[in-house]
Order: sequence, then structure tokens, then C-alpha cells
Amino acid sequence: MTHFDQLETRDPEQRERAQFALMPDFLRRTLELSPGWARHLKGVDPAAITSRQALAQLPILRKSELLERQAAEPPLGGFATAGLGGLARVFVSPGPIFEPEGHGSDWWRTARALHAAGLRKGDIVHNTFAYHLTPGGWILDAGARALGCAVIAAGPGNTEQQLDAIAHLKPTAYVGVPDYLKILLDKAKEAGRDASSITKAVVSGGALFPSLRAEYQSRGVDTYQVYATADLGIIAYESTPREGMIVDEGVIVEIVRPGTGDPVPEGDVGEVVVTSFNRDYPMIRLATGDMSAVLSGPSPCGRTNMRIKGWLGRADQTTKVKGMFVRPEQIAELARRHPKLGRLRLVVGRAGEQDTMTLKAESADVSSAAKASIAETLQALTKLKGEVELVPPGSLPNDGKVIADERSYG
Repeated sequence: MTHFDQLETRDPEQRERAQFALMPDFLRRTLELSPGWARHLKGVDPAAITSRQALAQLPILRKSELLERQAAEPPLGGFATAGLGGLARVFVSPGPIFEPEGHGSDWWRTARALHAAGLRKGDIVHNTFAYHLTPGGWILDAGARALGCAVIAAGPGNTEQQLDAIAHLKPTAYVGVPDYLKILLDKAKEAGRDASSITKAVVSGGALFPSLRAEYQSRGVDTYQVYATADLGIIAYESTPREGMIVDEGVIVEIVRPGTGDPVPEGDVGEVVVTSFNRDYPMIRLATGDMSAVLSGPSPCGRTNMRIKGWLGRADQTTKVKGMFVRPEQIAELARRHPKLGRLRLVVGRAGEQDTMTLKAESADVSSAAKASIAETLQALTKLKGEVELVPPGSLPNDGKVIADERSYG
């Protein structure tokens, strides 16, 4: 079957009418059961939200606000429709920010995206997203199993053990961050191990650079991207033509002017704002911080939902490195722990098709001990290893930028 279901090929106007026919009752239930949403949307009449124009009048919710509300009103800030005991799982992501999973099959709606990437019943999926505390592994695991695939719950790291599993179990598909597949394939080649069973890949958690996609293609691996977050599940996904990313049927996507909730004209770059019809953990106009733009017209694959151009950077300085968010607040905390440092700038780049991270720090003390101490703090705060470069006081620009993403996304 080419398409997952008939929803994907609906007339766009029919889809719009159907989604906004659901909106008033969805909002009414959300306000009744979620005190956090009742506060955030105080004064909103659910019956009036029957169009994109009406939806655009509702306030944006930012991730930073969600984090603050969770801290003030544990555990979930009042944004879930059930108590913690009524949920299936709870996750802890860096921040810390807490994310729930409700009961039911494919709760994050991942199967549709995996189907578009060519996964089918009987595929064996090598899932390298983390299963520990963070939800990444579970998100893709649920969709693969909903399709009838077998899942190898590999998680990240332990590369040698993963190569053993790949050689023995012969998975047909890889799921994980874009870079780690190259590590697996390169290590397998060096060790004379067979990884040729992997012919499909579904990647997320970071940018799939064109050069890396081309390399995977040359090695016999057909690679697709999905766009998902722990709060929202699948937002958009690639299909065979790979012309932009198709918005999932379970969400409404808006592209707004950064710092506002105002939609931009079609084709203009702006911030991705998403409304999810999740009955356990509803999200109404959640600002992702990601930048994208709408592509006009339907996909050549026949799917008719809105298409976006994919990831075009961050609306703020938060960025993803090796699938993990790195935030300005983390660099501020490093400065607090090392008060003798001057200005700081975290430079994110690429080398050997891998993300790199270098912290430039103004410091009068350029000793190896100082460098090692700063590097240790950087890893503790971001959960990522990075280089530290100590530079003379006053040498970094006074421009307010603390994270500089110097990767090319062309």
C-alpha cells in the first residue's frame, strides 16, 4: 500500500474543515481537565476557535514557560488531562523537563512516518535512540511495532556490541540520529563485519546533511528524515520524493514570526508552532523554537497535507548537537560555576560528518587544569563532550551570542 490510510490523500479543504470541527470540543475538554491550560487560555471561548484565523489569536506557549510551570506545579505544570498515575510512562529530558506517555498503541503517531519511509510488517528495526529517561527510543519503537516490525532496542553507544547484534540479527532498517549510522557502518567495514542488511534508515534528532545522505545512498541505504519532539510526537516526515516534509495528520502546524504568534505569508521563514490533538497531553500553539517555511502545493507522492521545508535553524540560540538540545541557559550556568571567566561562546561545527562542539572562554588562567575543569563542567551540563579553547580577556565579540551554530545546512 502506497499510503498509510485515506487521511493522507484528503482534499486539503476537507482536512481543514475536519480538524477545526474537532477543535471546540477538544479545547473544551482540555480546559476542563487541565488547570495549566485553563490558566494559559483564560477567557478563551472554545466554541469560537473554528478556523486558523481564530487559532492564531490564542497565546503561544513556549518551552521555557512549560519548564517554569512544571517547576512551580509538579509534576507536569497542570498541562496533562490526568494525574501521573493515570499515564503509562514518564520521561526526564535535559532541563529538566518531564514528558508523559499515555496508554495505547503508537501514542506518538510514529507509524505513519515510518510507513512513508518504506518500513513494512516484517522489517527488523535497529533502534539506536535512547530508552533511558528520555523518550526518543520509545517514540520510534512504538511506531515500528504498530507497523508489525520487530525492534532491536539497541539504544546509543556500545558500538562493538551493536555490530554483534547487527551481524547476527540482520536488521533491515536503522533508526537513530543521522551521524551514528555512519559510525556503525565505518566500524563494521574496519572490523570486517557484515552490516549490509541495513538498506533503510529513518533519522531524527539532528540535521541530515546532503553530503551525509548522499554517502548513505552510495552505501545502499535509503534515508528519510522525521521531525518529532517529546511534547508533540511526530510533526512532519519525508516521503519518497524528499521534497520537503509532510505535516502529520494529528497536528496543525503554523509558521509564525519569531517572538510573536503572528503567521507569516506562505514561503516566508518563521518559527514552527504546533497544535496537537493529544487527549492525554494536549499542546495548543506550542512554539518549538525551530525555523522552517511552507512549501506550496501537495507532495508528488500524493499526500496532500501542508509541506514544510524542513529544519532551517533555531528561532533562539538553542541548537541540537548529536541529537541533544544545548541551551544558552546551560552556558550561563557554566559561567556561574566558573566566575573568573569572561565572555563565553559555544561554537558548533562539523568534522568528518560528525557534530563538533568547542567552548571558547575568555580566561586569564590558561592552564591545562583550568581547561580540564571547564570541559568537565561543560560535559556535566550538556551531557556531551566538547573541546575548550581559552582565549584572552576581551577577545570575544560583545554581541550577546553565546551559541554559534556554524554548520552549513545547504
